[in-house]
Amino acid sequence: MKKILVVTVFLALAACSPKPAAEKAPPPAAAKPAPVNVPAGAYTLDKSHSTVVFKVSHLGFSNYTASFAAFDARLTFDPAKPELTTLEATIDPRSLTLPAPPAGFKDELVGPQWLDAAQYPAITFKSTKVEVIGANTARVTGDFSLHGVTKPVVLDVTFNGGYAGHPMDPQARAGFSATGTFKRSDFGIAYGVPAPGTTMGVGDEVAVAIETEFSGPPLAQKPA
Repeated sequence: MKKILVVTVFLALAACSPKPAAEKAPPPAAAKPAPVNVPAGAYTLDKSHSTVVFKVSHLGFSNYTASFAAFDARLTFDPAKPELTTLEATIDPRSLTLPAPPAGFKDELVGPQWLDAAQYPAITFKSTKVEVIGANTARVTGDFSLHGVTKPVVLDVTFNGGYAGHPMDPQARAGFSATGTFKRSDFGIAYGVPAPGTTMGVGDEVAVAIETEFSGPPLAQKPA
């Protein structure tokens, strides 16, 4: 009987004794740019290693793919402070490049019903905000001007790396991939958009994919 009483008291005291505070998991560290040997400064587009491609649904059967051949961009970039990045880009809509276009098809697309390149000879993007979302990723918001209309468009950008220079390439280099979408009807190009509930026509949503490299400041010590 005494043993039972002692065990009961012991268990009661153990139940009432204060529990050690549970260890809290450390808060997740904020995403930081990966360390790279890329200097801060002004960068110019390397047109030989850059592409601007877009896709639109065709009747819902395929994603018609085309590109632009003439474009330029200016970048200010500091890998230690990517949120301060600025970008300005310009595309010549008359440089539209199509896969095996039928006779007159390109003229139609750069004409009044579509891009109307004669009246609006430039497509432009100017960044207004850069939000870092990962070690090498960011969301870049900018003023996008198309067909005489300017609206905000967001690009999801990945920094692919770079270097401060190389004996065969004695300037800094940085590479990026970017994707984004917008509705062409928002920019006054609604011709051929399918009726609601159908895919009979050319899709309203335009998906953009950009691959690009930029050349930056020269090597501090150029090779002999």
